[in-house]
Amino acid sequence: MYRTYFGLREPPFSITPDTSFIFACTAHQQALNTLLVAIRTGEGFIKITGEVGTGKTLLCRRFLATLGDTCVSAYIPNPYLDPRSLLLALADELGTPIRKDADQHQLLKSLTLALLGIARQGKQVVICLDEAQTMPLESLEALRLLTNLETEKRKLLQVVLFGQPELDKKLAQPSVRQLRQRITFQCRLGVLAKNELEHYLTHRLNVAGHRGDGLFSATAIGLMHRLSGGIPRLVNILAHKSLLLVYGEGGRQVLPRHVRAAAADTPSIKSAFHPIWWFAFAMLSISVGGVIWKFLQ
Repeated sequence: MYRTYFGLREPPFSITPDTSFIFACTAHQQALNTLLVAIRTGEGFIKITGEVGTGKTLLCRRFLATLGDTCVSAYIPNPYLDPRSLLLALADELGTPIRKDADQHQLLKSLTLALLGIARQGKQVVICLDEAQTMPLESLEALRLLTNLETEKRKLLQVVLFGQPELDKKLAQPSVRQLRQRITFQCRLGVLAKNELEHYLTHRLNVAGHRGDGLFSATAIGLMHRLSGGIPRLVNILAHKSLLLVYGEGGRQVLPRHVRAAAADTPSIKSAFHPIWWFAFAMLSISVGGVIWKFLQ
């Protein structure tokens, strides 16, 4: 809607994970370094946790993109599966043909042969499971048993668990204590630091095609960091709504009042707003609505 107005090729603040917009902030770079070091060890589980919206999926995709030809990767975005379905999903990711009527023993045998074949090629298998906090305990245990497969030198596969902090609570249960002991590396994904936010906004705008002076005032950026807590997804939401409001006004720069109005319309941001800002948001919304109506006519 405001792309042409601000000279953009594409929306700069979409909440859909897009690797073309990757910004190497300190938190993400530290997590990526942890993953790369862990993969070189060739054994055990790796755990990456982070709050909602901190970019775990984007980090996962970035990590997978760094794996070279020496690795065979499997990505399971929704591991809320029973043990058999999880193993079938893994077999599908690895391109392993499985008979429809195969029982659990035959399924494990086929996977074992596939993993051994990959190991003979001198390659390493890396499984990445996103949203791992949703995995049933039985499936976690099935995954642990699968990692028992090994040659004399190393494990046949490594597992990376990406999940929300609830994953820690699940792994604290006694029934999965053996898996917990196998987590050799772990990292908690942090948020954008205050001094990184301006660079983050500028980076995304530049990738989207913006050329010119900063669209966000320094005071607006400071307020945005305070309201979002540095969580990238919330930053994107506030930035998008703020630009929409500026566009509706016919303005050229995001000011604190735009950020406040955007935050007032964002349920995820728990802040108290003076009624004047609700009024301001209503007025700006009417302005935007008028522009949209005129555009559609």
